[in-house]
Amino acid sequence: MLDLRAVTKRYKGRAQPAVDDLTLRLTPGLCGLLGPNGAGKSTLLRIAATVTRPTAGTVLFHGADAVAGPQPLRRALGYLPQDFGVYPNLTAREFLRYLAAAKGVPRAAARARIDDLLELVNLTDAVKRPLGTYSGGMLRRIGIAQVLLADPQVIIVDEPTAGLDPEERVRFRNLLGELAAERVVLLSTHIVSDVESVASDIAVLTAGRLRARGTPEELLRTVAGQVWEVLVDPASVPAVQARYTVSRLARTPEGVRIRLLSPHQPYEGAAPLPPDLEDAYLALVHGPPTARAPEGA
Repeated sequence: MLDLRAVTKRYKGRAQPAVDDLTLRLTPGLCGLLGPNGAGKSTLLRIAATVTRPTAGTVLFHGADAVAGPQPLRRALGYLPQDFGVYPNLTAREFLRYLAAAKGVPRAAARARIDDLLELVNLTDAVKRPLGTYSGGMLRRIGIAQVLLADPQVIIVDEPTAGLDPEERVRFRNLLGELAAERVVLLSTHIVSDVESVASDIAVLTAGRLRARGTPEELLRTVAGQVWEVLVDPASVPAVQARYTVSRLARTPEGVRIRLLSPHQPYEGAAPLPPDLEDAYLALVHGPPTARAPEGA
């Protein structure tokens, strides 16, 4: 349905392209786009949403060139950029009515749709307040509501859970999972937990290139047998971090428990662990889990 082919984006004055010869075909379902800050995720989403034109390559929507003719995709699109602006003097209902009119939603349909969406994003009690008085998390929820105004076929959201509390994050992840049954949903984030429970398709982006793509199970297999837990004294933690990719650590009365990546048992007594998606993501972003030589070696 949405096909990005050999897309490259170069910005003047930058030696490396923000997106580099990237191909990504999207069909109904939720694709989680993972990558560190600066990986090119936002640029890729702006290209997919026809906000930014690629330097090379093209975007196809139902087989038609959406770069040369973006209107069919724009009519079918719900897009939430990372920096979502509002009119601070409008109330939530007024703002959504304005956007519904801009999207061509009939007035009667928009009225009922807006009430449903405000309830969905838990803002019914704040509809009379101007948006300028909203918290960052509340504004993010307004952004989520505007994505769904025109019942889009394609939903593109960039870091959508930023500023949401844990309960809201879960609610929004579940909502996207439900919507993806019949729609293309592309969700960009650097937070693995945002996609691990709802995405059947995960793409990992580093330095503007597609590093890997697959189901969560396929990505987990890339680090099978390479995740370990070791208990060390606090003074040894810097040395372990210098040699291995560490996914997490926890201080306990017995010492510091470190979860790390290594192709072989890193220390005597280190226990193997089943991998999770964060382990696979770190291995893809930082390279294969190969122990680095200690300083001075």
